[in-house]
Amino acid sequence: MRLYLETMRVSFRRYRAYRAANIAGLITNGFFGVVRSYVFLALYRERKVAAGYDLLDALTYVWVTQSLIMPVLMWGWLEIANTIRTGDIASDLSKPFSYFGYWLSRDLGRTVYHVLYRTVPTVFLGWVLFRIQIPERASTWLLFALSLLLAVVLGFCIRFLINLCGFWTTEVRGINGLALVALNFLTGFIVPLAFFPPSVREAVELLPFAGMISIPLNIWLERATGLEAFGLLLQQALWVAVFVLLCQVVLGAATKKLVVQGG
Repeated sequence: MRLYLETMRVSFRRYRAYRAANIAGLITNGFFGVVRSYVFLALYRERKVAAGYDLLDALTYVWVTQSLIMPVLMWGWLEIANTIRTGDIASDLSKPFSYFGYWLSRDLGRTVYHVLYRTVPTVFLGWVLFRIQIPERASTWLLFALSLLLAVVLGFCIRFLINLCGFWTTEVRGINGLALVALNFLTGFIVPLAFFPPSVREAVELLPFAGMISIPLNIWLERATGLEAFGLLLQQALWVAVFVLLCQVVLGAATKKLVVQGG
């Protein structure tokens, strides 16, 4: 465990070194948060409630989803694919630690940084500009923290699998791009899943991708409380377990292929 905790610490320090990039990211988050907020302000001029969301819910949705972009890392990540392409992965695989655990530790260190320096400031900006909803119950904060952790691990597993495609293809940017388009909709980032047609919504809410954005958001908004909230956390946890296992299976198949090829 000491190795993985130290890896998290080093990863946190690595991201903290790029302060200018973080400030630029905060400005971008804030800009698109304002743009998206005014889209919903225009929508709610004609109605008070849409798909169970009132205006306050919708504005809170905008800023919470903006704040989750970096912790969940919605826009993709290709570091492992780059090591596959350069051949550096051979030395990484030869080291005496869990390859999956090592990269997950790095990602958790990155997540801690972005929660502190991107999530918190973005939510605060949303509260200052639009007085978005902030949970008042301690239990909501605890459930949201657990949901966010599961969302981060689930997001990492999906990105890990996309990167592993590099063992079979020479380039994964196309696969990554297609995945990003799908995730933007299936996670509930572009619009809340509640806005989908009922038959589509019921199916999408059962998919793993809802656990990356939609479930943490519903817990924040307290649209899910008590046993319902625990049910959503259980759904997230089950999908995380499935994807962790899938990552191990695919990694095993990928490294076997690498050995056969003489890598």
